[in-house]
Amino acid sequence: MTRTAIVTGGGRGIGAAIAKRLSFDGLKVAVLDMGPTEDTVSAITAAGGEALGLEADVSDESSVKAAVDQVAQTLGAPTVLVNNAGILRDNLLFKMTYEEFDKVLSVHLGGAFNMAKAVQSYMVEEKFGRIVSMSSTSALGNRGQTNYSAAKSGIQGMTKTWAIELGKFGVTANAIAPGFIETDMTKATAERVGVSFDDFVTAATKEIPVARSGKPEDIAHTASFLASEGAGFVSGQVIYVAGGPKA
Repeated sequence: MTRTAIVTGGGRGIGAAIAKRLSFDGLKVAVLDMGPTEDTVSAITAAGGEALGLEADVSDESSVKAAVDQVAQTLGAPTVLVNNAGILRDNLLFKMTYEEFDKVLSVHLGGAFNMAKAVQSYMVEEKFGRIVSMSSTSALGNRGQTNYSAAKSGIQGMTKTWAIELGKFGVTANAIAPGFIETDMTKATAERVGVSFDDFVTAATKEIPVARSGKPEDIAHTASFLASEGAGFVSGQVIYVAGGPKA
């Protein structure tokens, strides 16, 4: 049986790496993003996989419902969900506007809620489901990220709640908390603090026990496991993929 996965924010970075990996694992993959999805979809189809690219705003319930309905009709019941879509609006507390705070929560937390609510009925009906949501080491606190830290902490609480509510239906829910991963988001952070990305990576690597920075593929491998049949007894967990025991 070929299962269908949805990866939000799958147009680039970590999301794209996860989408490609799940296709490699044999899943049909729907790539949802506010931006272009063509590169990810093309890479999957070129490798012999089946993929669908859709524009969707995860913070908008009607947009999510329309996208999930289309995925179900085109690829089949979505029983694997990866909540990866996210944005940054970094600022120190005294500078952060409520709009910056609220927008980040609406995309990360609201988006994960909307997606999970939309797909859970398919998972319950199929008696199989995997929800994998992106948290972050920033959940433990990070300067200039009141909004992002709050959202990523919230992802962990929602994940544990979904594990409790949906477990009896064969559905697991887990979160991945990446450490320093080389993506467009970390490049944006380097720009915000006014250093070159190479220097930013070098400084970060000095604090990482495995002595290297993370790559999107590192997160994709972990997502691959959590989405697999074999991970059925792993639920409600937060896995820190950070190159060491702490952020």
